[in-house]
Amino acid sequence: MLINDGIPTKEDVAGVAPSEKHFAKGPVAVIECFQKIPCDPCVKACPHGAISMGDDINNRPEIDLEKCIGCGLCIAKCPGLAIFVIDKTYSKELALVKFPFEFIPLPEKGQSVCGLDRSGKELGWFEVDRVISGGLKNKTYTISIKVPQELAMEVRNMKIGGYKNA
Repeated sequence: MLINDGIPTKEDVAGVAPSEKHFAKGPVAVIECFQKIPCDPCVKACPHGAISMGDDINNRPEIDLEKCIGCGLCIAKCPGLAIFVIDKTYSKELALVKFPFEFIPLPEKGQSVCGLDRSGKELGWFEVDRVISGGLKNKTYTISIKVPQELAMEVRNMKIGGYKNA
């Protein structure tokens, strides 16, 4: 339960997940920000005006899925590391999951990394598609990994190293 362990429930996630109709259109941002806090960098980061907070900076951000093109510029700007971009149109078998990453070492394109769910559970080994720097003053990177379609809404982080089962 989110209030006790910081891990959102399936119901929490379902409340912010785009519909399959939106996923079918291309990459789309998923904002897993579940608490009301005074924060709005994601609003300013979106060049398409797809993210809003309403009239109170304490509101949870809302995304206009008709405006979101899944560019991912909001990912590295979120101090809560709560924004992800999911592209279920990447291929028939694979989805692309983009998430914030603030650890070292950084993965490299083509490297296999262990995908983790929201609780840190290992979900499998997946290929890194891209590593994007957050900029000179922002040490948050955006990592893109290729995951099976059925894990697109489960994989939310990764770890490097360890052992890959053969």
